[in-house]
Amino acid sequence: MDASLEKKIADPTLAEMGKNLKEAMKMLEDSQRRTEEENGKKLLSGDIPGPLQGSGQDMVSILQLVQNLMHGDEDEQPQSTRIQNIGEQGHISLLGHSLGAYISTLDKEKLRKLTTRILSDTTLWLCRIFRYENGCAYFHEEEREGLAKICRLAIHSRYEDFVVDGFNVLYNRKPVIYLSAAARPGLGQYLCNQLGLPFPCLCRVPCNTVFGSQHQMDVAFLEKLIKDDIERGKLPLLLVANAGTAAVGHTDKIGRLKELCEQYGIWLHVEGVNLATLALGYVSSSVLAATKCGSMTLTPGPWLGLPAVPAVTLYKHDDPALTLVSGLTSNKPADKLRALPLWLSLQYLGLDGIVERIKHACQLSQRLQESLKKVNHIKILVEDELSSPVVVFRFFQELPGSDPGLNAIPAPSAAPSAVGRERHSCDALNRWLGEQLKQLVPMSGLTVMDLEVEGTCVRFSPLMTAAVLGTRGEDVDQLVACVQSKLPVLTCTLQLREEFKQEVEATAGLLYVDDPNWPGIGVVRYEHANDDKSSLKLDPEGEKIHAGLLKKLNELESDLTFKMGPEYKSMKSCIYIGMASDDIDISELVETIAVTAREIEEDSRLLENMTEVVRKGIQEAQVQLQKANEERLLEEGVLRQIPVVGSVLNWFSPVQASQKGRTFNLTAGSLESTEHTYVYKVQGSGVTPPQTPTGTRAKQRLPGQKPFKRSLRGSDAISETSSVSHIEDLEKMEQPSGGQEAAEAKSHERHPGAPAPPEAEPPGALQDGAQGLQDDRPQVEEPESLR
Repeated sequence: MDASLEKKIADPTLAEMGKNLKEAMKMLEDSQRRTEEENGKKLLSGDIPGPLQGSGQDMVSILQLVQNLMHGDEDEQPQSTRIQNIGEQGHISLLGHSLGAYISTLDKEKLRKLTTRILSDTTLWLCRIFRYENGCAYFHEEEREGLAKICRLAIHSRYEDFVVDGFNVLYNRKPVIYLSAAARPGLGQYLCNQLGLPFPCLCRVPCNTVFGSQHQMDVAFLEKLIKDDIERGKLPLLLVANAGTAAVGHTDKIGRLKELCEQYGIWLHVEGVNLATLALGYVSSSVLAATKCGSMTLTPGPWLGLPAVPAVTLYKHDDPALTLVSGLTSNKPADKLRALPLWLSLQYLGLDGIVERIKHACQLSQRLQESLKKVNHIKILVEDELSSPVVVFRFFQELPGSDPGLNAIPAPSAAPSAVGRERHSCDALNRWLGEQLKQLVPMSGLTVMDLEVEGTCVRFSPLMTAAVLGTRGEDVDQLVACVQSKLPVLTCTLQLREEFKQEVEATAGLLYVDDPNWPGIGVVRYEHANDDKSSLKLDPEGEKIHAGLLKKLNELESDLTFKMGPEYKSMKSCIYIGMASDDIDISELVETIAVTAREIEEDSRLLENMTEVVRKGIQEAQVQLQKANEERLLEEGVLRQIPVVGSVLNWFSPVQASQKGRTFNLTAGSLESTEHTYVYKVQGSGVTPPQTPTGTRAKQRLPGQKPFKRSLRGSDAISETSSVSHIEDLEKMEQPSGGQEAAEAKSHERHPGAPAPPEAEPPGALQDGAQGLQDDRPQVEEPESLR
């Protein structure tokens, strides 16, 4: 190329220049290409997140990251959460998910045979264990998903043209799904969202109000609703019954509901925790009737303590096409592999292991029921004590004129306000009791819930928690012991609530705050002078006073706990008084709060006004000093003010000028003359400061007695004779100091302006000191007023 260029260009200089230019352009192009490649790599690496950059990370680093995400940083506080007890059966279940991913890599024919075998085996085992003959199974992660699929199957079964006409068929004859009022929250809304139905398609069936359990579906009212819907041209589609409600574990009358559904052609679906008892030898008739229904949902994961195990919906239907359209069956191997963890776990446990775990949970509930029956002030809300594996109990206090068998429902003669306060008080105490028991016995798996009729209750459902947490019989015994230990605190606090309310309302400056969520004795707020009672906003001055009051109350080292927080209906600060474990003197407590708050308010007001008082006092002192200087100028004359002449005149004729000063009394907030100090050589006392307010009920406490404790009247521990002698000893010990104070008071009455007497000294020292004082002190003529 270069040779041909040299032949074409005769001039060697031009040829050399062309060669050099070509090399330079090549160098520039290579440099530009390298720069673009580097910039492209930087841009690409900048868009990729940090963990994905480079050639990847090793397995140890990835597992370390997962561990940090699971347990958090080391600096964070460890949270007291329930830790699932994962045994060997749990490892088998977790292994099923890994095996499922591995099995999915097999060829299609082997995968089809294996998944079909796993699905058929698991379905057969579950139907035999839970007495559901000739049933099919649908495995799903979300517990409510199976019910949604059953609703689709019911729609396809009752509406033959639904596949062709779609929702036009539903519009002409609207379907109705019946749910119990005691069903799990949000179930109806979930079904409507999954099925695309409007909310009027749901019908809420109330529970019994007169006969039977208050958490069972009212069968007679349900039949009336069905007849009304048929008359309006609607189609009763499906009924959801409960074999163990989500709240208290009550079972509907499934046998009667089954007859009603067969009469009107309604699909019956059953769900609930009591379905687990179908695996036991003895099953109640109400639960056994669920085996004849159209479908039921089981949750073997929490029952058997198996993590990551799907829920199962067993159903009966003869048309495979409709089940396929409804989504209950699938040809995808991945959907069939959902049963693999349960397939492995059931084989590992065996029938004996499955029955043993369910039986153990039922025995725990029966053990707790029998123990709580013997405890006073504890009511158990259980439909059938022999078969229900759920125990719901609450603390209650019988009101005057109430029937203890009716959950302490007050008589009609009781005031409605008193009834409401009693209900709110018991709810707050039960909420406190539940939280305390959860902390003291974490292995019990208790939950606190609010019921519409009974109020706040504590629930023990071992079928859902015992296998997971590893609950034992000793944990139940510890739970009963903790309940018994908390009962004196609950009863004492509930008895003192009304007395505390009356004492606060009768005390000036205090306001009783009715907070239904506070479990303690009560809530009180101090109303200061500038408190705007009509305002609900934050009060800085009141917050400062209550903060100081809280500090003072905690310094008393009493058995009561005090907290400060906003009021229930406003942002104003209040003092919350906790639970009382012993007999408390409410009068002394309320008076201490009022007096202490008043002292804090007066002290804060004095500090706030100090600046203004001092400023005015300085201005007044300046005016008076200027006036005194003018008077001295008139008295001494002008010549004495000249520097040289004034010195000569003062030397020949001294002026006996009186020393006039001013002192500022912070207590009285006024200026006073210092003439009294120069004449009598004593600092004047001025205005006597006001006495600090003290409680009128201040009492002498026995040694070791804590504040706010009532005196032990009539106690066997301290007899009346010993109490009187002890009080006499206290009076004798206080008598010398009291006599000395009386003598000093009498001396001050005789000489108001005289100084305070010196402390007692030995006779010799007293005489020597008096002689020295008589010789050294200047002779001052006694004023005529003292003579």
